[in-house]
Amino acid sequence: MSQLLLRIYDKLVLSRPLVTLLAVCAFFGIFLSAIPQFKLDASGDSLVLENDSDLRYFRSIADKYSSNEILFLTFSPKEDLFSDSSLSLLKEIRDDLRSLDGVESVRTILDVPLLFNTDATLTQIDEDGKIKTLEEEGVDLEAAKIELRDSPLYRNRILSQDSETTALLINLPVDQTNQDLLNLRYRLREKKYTNQLSSEDAVALAKVEADYREHSTKLTEKHNRLVDTVRTVVDKYRDRTELYLGGVPMIVADMIAFIQNDLVVFGCGVFLFLIITLLIIFRRFRWVILSMLCCFVAGLTMIGYLGMVDWRVTIISSNFISLMLIFTMSLTIHLIVRYRELHASRPDDEPRDLILETVRLKVLPCLYTTLTTIVAFFSLLVSDIRPVMDFGMMMTIGLIVSFCLSFLLFPAGLLLFKKEKPHVQKTASRPFTLHFARITEAHGGKIIVVSILLAILSGVGIAKLKVENRFIDYFREKTEIHQGMTMIDRKLGGTTPLELIIDFKEEENDQFALDEEDIFDEEDPFDDDLIDREDHWYVSSMKMEQMDKIHDFLDDLPETGEVLSISTALKIATRLNGNIDLDNFELAILHKKAPKDLEEILIAPYIDKENPQARVTMRVMESDKTLQREVLLGKIRNFLTGEMGFGDEQIRFTSMFVLYNNMLQSLFKSQILTIAMVFLGIMVMFMVLFRSLSLAVIAIIPNLLPAALILGAMGWLGIPLDMMTITIAAITIGIAVDDTIHYIHRFIKEFEKDKNYQAAMNRCHGSIGRAMYYTSVTIIIGFSILVLSNFIPTIYFGLFTGAGMLVALLAALTLLPQLLITFKPLGPDMADEIVSKNEAG
Repeated sequence: MSQLLLRIYDKLVLSRPLVTLLAVCAFFGIFLSAIPQFKLDASGDSLVLENDSDLRYFRSIADKYSSNEILFLTFSPKEDLFSDSSLSLLKEIRDDLRSLDGVESVRTILDVPLLFNTDATLTQIDEDGKIKTLEEEGVDLEAAKIELRDSPLYRNRILSQDSETTALLINLPVDQTNQDLLNLRYRLREKKYTNQLSSEDAVALAKVEADYREHSTKLTEKHNRLVDTVRTVVDKYRDRTELYLGGVPMIVADMIAFIQNDLVVFGCGVFLFLIITLLIIFRRFRWVILSMLCCFVAGLTMIGYLGMVDWRVTIISSNFISLMLIFTMSLTIHLIVRYRELHASRPDDEPRDLILETVRLKVLPCLYTTLTTIVAFFSLLVSDIRPVMDFGMMMTIGLIVSFCLSFLLFPAGLLLFKKEKPHVQKTASRPFTLHFARITEAHGGKIIVVSILLAILSGVGIAKLKVENRFIDYFREKTEIHQGMTMIDRKLGGTTPLELIIDFKEEENDQFALDEEDIFDEEDPFDDDLIDREDHWYVSSMKMEQMDKIHDFLDDLPETGEVLSISTALKIATRLNGNIDLDNFELAILHKKAPKDLEEILIAPYIDKENPQARVTMRVMESDKTLQREVLLGKIRNFLTGEMGFGDEQIRFTSMFVLYNNMLQSLFKSQILTIAMVFLGIMVMFMVLFRSLSLAVIAIIPNLLPAALILGAMGWLGIPLDMMTITIAAITIGIAVDDTIHYIHRFIKEFEKDKNYQAAMNRCHGSIGRAMYYTSVTIIIGFSILVLSNFIPTIYFGLFTGAGMLVALLAALTLLPQLLITFKPLGPDMADEIVSKNEAG
């Protein structure tokens, strides 16, 4: 730090410590007042790529084939499902749920139409009330059971194949305001992505973004309250039947609960741990109070800032508070250790002079460690995954806050304490870190060889890395998310929705045109009533044959459970027609004469009347351990283009299955880009800081090794990359490099004393080595707190980042000094020259 800046700092901060603290408190109070505005986000947007074209297509399809949000409740009674007592219990639960505010309807086996349990023929299916339900009198219970089990409409959707489990489908009302805001937001975003956004549109986009966030927050809170109420209702019946809740609203509610729990557990756990650690290391309450003050103010300031700007925390960024506490603590530990060293060597100096000298000596290495860690987190912005990008930016701002507050609160606060006796290191208890100096001195060559072997093994492991993973594996088996998804997968046709959209070409209507005269014969009494000419494309038997083949192929795939399409309606109509295939005329009858409620169930969700487009919905078995999303999509596409003859442009996959898969497939690219950005950024900083290319290269090597080892270990252990684990390598490099900067910065000063590499290494291990050891152990154990999360990627993040810090510490205390001794980037070793002269003499 230049003398001018140091004098300014001394005058503004150290000469008026109380004023400094009051100013910081006033600044802190502004953000403290915004903490109640702090919000969480567990929406589907937190699991997708930024600017994904498939996301925009998904929104357009969802708008065209609109559907309600649904909660699934599985029902597995202790007695036979179709016994009077079980059906009575099912009715009781259904009626309780129907009465809840926020529930539009509840569909069960009791009230779905039994199409085959009637004497009506195809041409008699109208709205005269002939279609029965299970609740009505005179229904053949055995026939109804068979229909519910075997019907293409209900099989694996509302009744399991073993007839032991059924589902209550709890429909939530469509929030039209939310839909309108969402559609407007995506139309304006589309203009932004295509560079067609005018200044007026930009203003409108900013407004709709704010309106959508506000409204979606209220809607999420409403759904969360409903989920809690549903659970309260369900809990009354758990002693009489096995019940599991599922569905997107429940998953969102539980993930928000997980985030809240993680924030509290991580924050309090790390905070408590840091207090204990500081007491053990320094055994003085003043160091605990000052360090905790810095951590407390930095953490709450960041929370207040996020609330003030309405920046939502996701499951990925939920550990930002623990990371900020850990990083702030590492800064204060370096300040404490350096201050105590100066105090021990200059016991008669005034505290203000000692603090000023501490700041002078530590501000530059601490600044560079902060900047390199910022580079690590900032590199996450190239991932193109919104929650990962947000995590990177949150930590970038958080690190700046931590650095500034540490160099304001700690020095000013320390001046308010009385001067204590200097801490003197007892000769009997030499620093533990000196053992690493002796190991390096005795086995330096072996350290380099072992490092090379580890790098090779890591490279092989990295080649084994994969991105394919299952959403269900993100949660512990004890959570209702995991249990519910497993039950729905095993019994009720899968959990993860996948949609296939097929666009037929106009010329494919030729076959239908051959029969058009028969259908629209002027003497035909059904002509005006049956069908309009502009919406007749899908009543072609040729197209129905194609849809039948596609439906059957998808239904036979081992990865899929429930499959629904226009072919489902055709299969039901064919059975009602005496198992005789329908011709174009009968398809027209099905279209025009079907009751409205059946038309809404069987036809409207699966065809676009205005355009030759068909929609197939399926649910994929998320719990299938062999599930490979990209392979499944490729298998379906190959069938459609190869055997069915469709062009690639006629086929589109959509739904969260596709969006999640796109995110997974981007992980390799994101991992490479983030590591490359971190590497380049840190290399530039090393060259600026050390003003030496050779020293910069030596400094980067011990930091690449931990990242390589962690990624290699994940490859060898078969742990896939996910949204959390792709951040480990970059963050490991960014945090681990702190030790390297502090060590080399001190090594240069120690080397200048006698130009002896071995002596400089020993002095560094006995001084800065202790601070590195304290901070690294603090970081390692701090990250271990993350194992308490219910979110498995967060557990992996904590374990592997902590392991990376351990490897980084060992590399900084062994490999780094050995590289300095071997390559001598600071110039010749005077000890070697003396030996050479003696030998020459």
